[in-house]
Formats: sequence, C-alpha cells, structure tokens
Amino acid sequence: MADEGVIDRETDAAAVSEARLASVFNTAVDGIIVINERGLVLAYNKACEHLFGYEAADLLGRNVNRIMPESYARSHDHYVQNYIDTGHKKIIGIGREVQAQHKDGTVFPIELSVGEANTPDGRQFIGILRDLRSRKQIEDRLAKTQAQLLHMTRLSALDEMGAAIAHELNQPLTAVLLYLQSVSRKAKSDESMDPLILSVIEKAVREAERAGEIIQRMRQLVEKKAPERQTLDVPELVRSCLEMAELGSGEPQAYLSASVEEGLPPLQADPVQIRQILINLLRNAREAVADQAEKKVALNVRLKEDLLEFRVTDNGPGVPAELIEGLFRAFTGIKHKGVGLGLAISRSIAQNHGGDLRLETASDGAGASFLLTLPVHPREERSDDDL
Repeated sequence: MADEGVIDRETDAAAVSEARLASVFNTAVDGIIVINERGLVLAYNKACEHLFGYEAADLLGRNVNRIMPESYARSHDHYVQNYIDTGHKKIIGIGREVQAQHKDGTVFPIELSVGEANTPDGRQFIGILRDLRSRKQIEDRLAKTQAQLLHMTRLSALDEMGAAIAHELNQPLTAVLLYLQSVSRKAKSDESMDPLILSVIEKAVREAERAGEIIQRMRQLVEKKAPERQTLDVPELVRSCLEMAELGSGEPQAYLSASVEEGLPPLQADPVQIRQILINLLRNAREAVADQAEKKVALNVRLKEDLLEFRVTDNGPGVPAELIEGLFRAFTGIKHKGVGLGLAISRSIAQNHGGDLRLETASDGAGASFLLTLPVHPREERSDDDL
C-alpha cells in the first residue's frame, strides 16, 4: 500500500509538472517549435499559430521547412544532417536573424534561437522565434527621420555658409566700389585723361556694382524665414531625440537619460529644427564623455515663467576657456571632425523661434551644460496686411 501511495504521488506530481509545462508552452509570447532529427514538427505553440497563420494540426508531423522561404527550405534538412554528422554548430546555442514565411506567402524577419535536447525518442531541437517586424519598422522610421535631419542640417549649413560669405564679402566689395567711384570722378574731371582708361574705370565700377547686387540677392536667398510651427508634445519630443541620439553609439548600455517636468504645456515649434538642435547637443555630449570611466549625459526639461528650458549636461572635461568666446560662431567648432557649424546653426534656429541657446558651465573638468530656451507662446508672425 505504501508503494502505491508513492506511485500515486509521483503520478500526480508528473501530471502537475506536465500541465505547468503545457501552460508555459502555450502562453509564451514568443513562438516555440520542437522538431526531430528529420526536421518534422513535434510541438508548435499558440504564438506560432499567430506568427505563421498555420494551426498546430497543419504542421505537426510535417517538415518545418513549410514556414521557411524557398532559399532557406532547400538547405535546412542538409544543415541538420550536417550537424548530426559533424557536430559543427552554425546557429545552435548562438541565435541569429533569419527569414520566415507566413501561410499567405509573406516573408518576414525573425530572431531565431535554437537549443538541443537528447530524449528517449532521439535528439530534438527547440526553436524560439521572435517576430522582428515591429522593431524593423521602428528602425526604418528612425533611419528616415535621421536622414531627414541630416538633410536639414546640410541645408542649414549651406544657408549659414552663404550668409557668412555674403557678410564677409560685402564690406571689402563696398570699399572697392567706393575707391573706383572716387577714381572715376577724378578721371572725368581730368580733361587730359585717356578715354580708354576712363572707359575701363567705368566698366570696373559697373562690375563692382553688379557684384554687390549678386551678394544682396544671396543674402535675401538665405534670409531666415518663419519656422513651420506645429504643436509638439514635449515628453514625446524628448523620447524621440534620445532614441536618435543613441543610434550608432555601440555602447552595451545606454547612458543618456532624461527628466521631464510633469504637466508641461505643448510646444509650438518646427519639429525638425528643434530635434536638430537637441540631437546635436546630445551627440556632442556623448562624444565629450567618450573617454570617461563613468559616462553621464542628461536632458532635463522644465518650465520657467513662459519659457521651456531644455538643459543638456554631461560629465566630460568641459569646454576650454579659450574656446568659449567663439563657440557659437560658424567654422570655429572645437571637435576634430566637422566644419564647426552645428552650434552656430542651432543657436540661429533657437533665436529664429524666439528663444536662445547658450553655454552655462564651461570650466575645465566640470563638464558642460547647454541651455536651450524656447517660448511656450511664440510671438505671432505678422502678415503683410498687418503692416
């Protein structure tokens, strides 16, 4: 009788264990497939049914290559047999991104991890499958947004360069024109002046005047226009900027953080331009802490009176005192790479929004803190009818 009691308890425990395993198997978020050495499906959970469109009854006992694109299906059985013969692992215990095929023929990316188990029924392989479509869509959107920001940066750089060239050329050209006009008046009053020389001087005056007109048109071309304002949710703006600033960091753990004051009003601003400023500041800070043992970059947002303050701080070496004066000028950047337009363009955008961008902390070794301020209620742009 005692032996029967032990057997009953063991039977009950086995039943409980099996029920628990079945519950985990069928409620798992990721797809789970078990196949044997011949590639035949032995188990297929609910997540797989949603992922591939096949019911379990459609695949149990059939080759797993039914859920693979043709290019994968052709080589799968050969790969399994090669592993059995040689023991050489290509994916088992490693995991990688592969292509899968839905019942309707759609091919999509999944992350596949494969484990191996020896059972009384022979060797079995357990595959864990995770759908990567949503992640790929997010990565594609981020890549497109990054490309758009890069394009805007290039356009802004061209504008800034054009404005700088026009400004720098205008003064010496004006001086040349004044000198030529003075010489022309003197030559006209001298009756002994050779007419050919007088003609050359007059042509030089006209060419200088034409060059001045070209520069004026250039200045009009790069003249700042009113930003295309939209209503922006500040927490969402901050989140998207952090995601894009972290792209390509290569760090095992993100060290960019954000703190946003609760209850902030929406911001009326050009989303592309403001993102351009914040991402530029965050990436500059990321580069500044690259050599620090403990890296810290933070974006803090709060409301002060009628201004939203976006403060980007880092624990890097700070900005050298000798570089502070020209920090926001074009072509005077402190980085070894680039042409030094980032901060100049960023301040220009901020001021065009009615705000400003400035450096708060710049002492050596104390890190840096850049403060972007933007008005919550921007001044209304006046139309020509209001003038």
